[in-house]
Amino acid sequence: MNYISIAVLLVTAAATQWQSNSKLSENATAVEDISEPDMVTVQGGRFAMGGNENDNEKPIHTVTLSSFKLAKYETTLAQWQQVMGSNPSGRTDCMDCPVTAVGWDDIQAFITKLNTLSGKHYRLPTEAEWEYAAKGGTKSKGFAYAGSNDANAVAWTFANSGSTIHPVGQKQANELSLYDMSGNVFEWCNDWYDETYYVKSPEHDPKGPATGPHRVFRGGNRSSEPAKSRVAYRNPFRLGYANLGFRLASSF
Repeated sequence: MNYISIAVLLVTAAATQWQSNSKLSENATAVEDISEPDMVTVQGGRFAMGGNENDNEKPIHTVTLSSFKLAKYETTLAQWQQVMGSNPSGRTDCMDCPVTAVGWDDIQAFITKLNTLSGKHYRLPTEAEWEYAAKGGTKSKGFAYAGSNDANAVAWTFANSGSTIHPVGQKQANELSLYDMSGNVFEWCNDWYDETYYVKSPEHDPKGPATGPHRVFRGGNRSSEPAKSRVAYRNPFRLGYANLGFRLASSF
């Protein structure tokens, strides 16, 4: 082998190594640049799930949950765009507003990509986890809304929102320092919906029905009456995605 051949091999090897290092650098940057959600630890415990306002909130029943983590805020448009590179909400004036116009399957794609980038195991909360956290967990004071008996203090509804979705975290937090669990946008849960599920729900860490025609959403939104922002209010998907967002959960 002559000197020219050796030189060509060395240059080729150096170029290959540079490309490999460049890809590693790009991947590292991608992971470092991902803005992960601010998670709150929710200590497990027992609580009375349900309410007496609507038939699908009955019967009130005891549920025992393991500890988990829940995002302090609804997932924002900026966070979605950073991970997915898209803008389903179509807004450019409020990147700190919760992302909307996302279906349950869209969120699963977001979670899969976020988990790959972060190395974490994010997911949607179960309906029981959502209600327990909204009620304040072990610190609950028994409020009708997430953090108060006054909807105006904690929730954006048709009564005070000006028909506009607002940036996350502007209203008063609940007992666990979770924001906007009442009002602003409805939030997807992981469970399938069953109107009579509470009659047969297991006591420990219920995951919802095995199947169903719709998923559950919770929490009220900026254009609904305050009553739909109650922590016990539940409903299946039967409206457009414009008022639906989500927050992330994770297990220990």
